[in-house]
Parts: sequence; structure tokens; C-alpha cells
Amino acid sequence: MVNDMDIAKKVKIKPIEVIAKKLGIEAIDLEKYGMYKAKVSPEKILKGEDKKGKLIMVTAMTPTPAGEGKTTTSIGLADALSGLGKKAVAALREPSLGPVFGMKGGATGGGYAQVAPREEINLHFTGDIHAITAAHNLLAAMVDNRLHFDGACGLLDSRTVAWKRVMDMDDRVLREVVIGIGGPLRGIARETGFDITAASEIMAIFCLAENLKDLKERLGNIFIGYSPDKKPVFARELKAEGSMAALLKDALKPNLVQTLEGTPAIIHGGPFANIAHGTNSVIATRMALRLADVVVTETGFGSDLGAEKFFDIVVRTGHIPPPDACVLVATLRALKLHGGVRLDKVIQENVEAVEKGFANLQKHIENLRIFGIPFVVALNRFPSDTEAEIKKCLDICRKGKVRVALSEVYTKGGMGGKELAQEVLKAIEEDGSSFQFLYPLEMTLLEKIEAIGKKIYGAASVAMEGKIKRKILRIEREGFGNLPVCIAKTQYSLSDDDEALGRPRDFTLIVTDASLSSGAGFVVVYCGDIMTMPGLPKVPAAERIDVTDDEEITGLS
Repeated sequence: MVNDMDIAKKVKIKPIEVIAKKLGIEAIDLEKYGMYKAKVSPEKILKGEDKKGKLIMVTAMTPTPAGEGKTTTSIGLADALSGLGKKAVAALREPSLGPVFGMKGGATGGGYAQVAPREEINLHFTGDIHAITAAHNLLAAMVDNRLHFDGACGLLDSRTVAWKRVMDMDDRVLREVVIGIGGPLRGIARETGFDITAASEIMAIFCLAENLKDLKERLGNIFIGYSPDKKPVFARELKAEGSMAALLKDALKPNLVQTLEGTPAIIHGGPFANIAHGTNSVIATRMALRLADVVVTETGFGSDLGAEKFFDIVVRTGHIPPPDACVLVATLRALKLHGGVRLDKVIQENVEAVEKGFANLQKHIENLRIFGIPFVVALNRFPSDTEAEIKKCLDICRKGKVRVALSEVYTKGGMGGKELAQEVLKAIEEDGSSFQFLYPLEMTLLEKIEAIGKKIYGAASVAMEGKIKRKILRIEREGFGNLPVCIAKTQYSLSDDDEALGRPRDFTLIVTDASLSSGAGFVVVYCGDIMTMPGLPKVPAAERIDVTDDEEITGLS
């Protein structure tokens, strides 16, 4: 197996000014963070008439716990497009420290398809996620400060406060906490909890805001809780939006880095797709579309999560257009897992399981067809894949008249993505695009949930307790029924049950809660046992990460 860190060490990456010059960005317009990364102010680039580059969105089939290589494929595809003479940019999400130190590891690609400097990007980068954490927790502090000084009869009813705190780390013991105990000087005692920063509404606002003015307005629109007379209370009533925006002002500038092959990469924002909407910032994508001929972006997890939210939430903002084409990443190990093979056996050859597991990929194919966007299935090759298994997958795709290409970017970099890049360009040029949203905003919230559950997940019905239904109806009565819904559910199944692999049928989607993200502009609907604060696995990645006496970080995957 190729060692990502060893590959990255052998590549001499270019000063960031050289990468910026490829996009026509002058050195004077860079805010450098060392030699190899910089922030770029979007105002100058986004002035004037829009230049429309082609947008390619990368999604995937239902993944294994290790992921199926969307980021690796996105980076390799951008390198391959550059190799074909296109002015290409990868527009990606920033890694969260939760997965970095938890189960999945880093999010800078792998093999010969990586972004650099990998350790810096995977850890603190330019501090954007820390700024988002600070802005979120500032509002939490202002909420409890108001409760302390106003008491029970003030602006807020402490029993209804919905705003939690966040941190950028997996820590299950913080899911539910009691604060304010120990007497009057500690504030009002109440139950609350922590979410992970990547799932916070501030992260969503950060990634959906068009500019600083829009950001500030969205921050003011955050729903906090209810007043004693049962009226919604928003952050603007605490006069919090100004100071929160001040913390986020510099973070709002996208970050420019590079791939190992010198292709520009703009990395900005990092919402999870199993809980939040799962796409990098619209500011970064708009900027990339101005600067490049082709932009490759990614959405988290499968088409049931990131892709659906990209279409129904991100594109709906009007800040970026629908993609010109999509790439649907598949792997043989995921096909075998969904074909009934145990996770620890998926590297062993099993052609029969590949064919059986194709039912999962088929549903994701059908999902993309619902939205009317041309797409290509990218079979992301792993070293353990056999020729017989590869042939079976390619044959099934071609028999179903699905564009498909073998992607070998992990072991060959951009050259290994040439076939995929050519197939994507053919899809853009030759296949008709007839984009449509899954549902109209005029639908009720309950109808929107049902549309996603039945059409995208394949559920037979949707069920929820009466109190949850009443909560959703209350959100609607308060004037937010025209918002899209962002469903939070497991990424490991098309259903809300992470043990239901393959293509589940005739199941009931169980809605367990709902919340209003009025600043972000959507309603979050929680299904199954989804947690907004993950926990570390039994053997977390943190156990193998270290730093040598020479200050070299080791063990970071």
C-alpha cells in the first residue's frame, strides 16, 4: 500500500505565489500563512460580470467507515483536467479535527492525489474552524449572560433555549451537560450540550453566505429559543451578530493551496453531510468559477446526503449554478460490503458480492437521474481490486447505459484520472442537462421530508411521534415552512439504520427530532440514532499521531 506521507514528503511543492499566478491572482492580493498557503480576498475577484467556468460535483455511493475516496478522486480529477490543458481548480472542504483524530483520519486526499501542505491543512490550517467555534460559543455565552441578568421573566425562557455549545473534536460525554450549577454567581442552571463544530449552524451560515453583509444578516436571524410569552427569539435581539461577524471576518476569505501536481486548490468551510449540508463555502466555489475553466467540488458521503443537499439547499441560494456534471464514486470494497461481505473481508476477491452489492450503487445512479444532471460513475481502484471484479462492475454499468471510467488517481495521480476526465468532459458536451429540484418550496415541511425519504432513500413511509410532528408544524406556523429541509441521518445506509446495507426496501424512515436553523435557511430533521456530537472509536487515530524531536508530525493519515 502506498504511504501518503512518504509520497507527500518527496514532492517539492511550489511557493503559493506561483500557484496564485496560474489563476491570475497577484502576490499583493494574497494574505500569506507561511510559504505554501494564503487567504484570498474575494471582493476584487467577484466584482463585475460573472465568468462561468464549468462546475463538476463529486459524490459517492453509500460508503464503508473508511470512506470511498471522494476527496482523492476530486483532487486527481482536477489534476487530470489540468493535464488535458484545462485551467482547473479543486474547491474542497476543510478537514475537521474530529475525524482527523477519530476514525476516518485526515481529509487531504491520498496516494498521488493529495493537497499540500497536508499536515497544516489537516490540523489548524488558517484557523477558520476555530473562528467558527469561537463565534458559536460567543452567542452561547451571551445567551447565558442574558439569562443570568434577566432571570426567568426576561427576554428568554431558559427552558426553551435551543442554542448549544460546540467544539471541533469528537467527545461523546459532552452530548448532554448541565451548566450553571453551584449557586447564583454561576448563572441559571439548565440542561444543554455540545455539538461538533462541523455540524453547527454557524458553519452552515459561513458556507452559505454570499458575502460579509449576508453573513451578518444570517447571524442575526439565528433562532435561540422562546420568550416567556412563547414568541421566537433571535440572535439580533441580543445584539450578537456584530461581534460574531467580527470573529468571522478574516475567516470568510477562502484559502488557496495546491495539489502535489501544482493544480490550485481552494479549501474553505467544512460542514458534515450526515448532519449539516456537506459542501464547501459558496464564496469559494463562486471565486473558483471566476478564475478557472473547470471547477471540481465535492459533497459529503453519498448522493442521499451531500448531493441531495447540494441540489436542494446550496443551489437554491442562487449563489452558485447547478453543476454541469457529477461524478459518482464507487469502490469494489463498498460494493462487496453492500453485497453481504463482512467489513474485514472486503479486500478478498468476490465477484458475486460485487454484482449483488451493485443494487446500492444503482439507487445512487437513480438519485442523480432524478435531478437531471449528466454524470459519470468513477470506479476508484484500490490495490486489492482484481481484474475480474473490475470487469464485472464496468460491465454492469455499461449494460445499464451508465457512463463509467476506471479511476487510478491514488496510484498514478492525474495520469490515472485521464480516462475519468475525458468521460466527464464528454458528459458535459454530449449528454443533455435538465436540472430540477426534488421538491418545490411551497410544499409543507412534512411533504418535503416524505419526498426525500421516499424518492431519495427509498422509504415506504415516514413516521414520527406526535410531539415531533407538532414541533415541525409549529416551525411552519411561525413562518418557516417555505425553507428546504436538511435531513440528519446515518451515512452508512440509504435508510436511517446503519446496519441496513445494500438497497433497503419497504422500510419506515423514523424522524426523531427537528430544529430550526433560520440563519442558515433550512430546517434540520433528525432521523434514527444520528448524533450531532460524534464519539471516538475504540482505537482512535489520535493514538498513532505523534511529533518527533525534529518537529515532524507522524501517523497522520
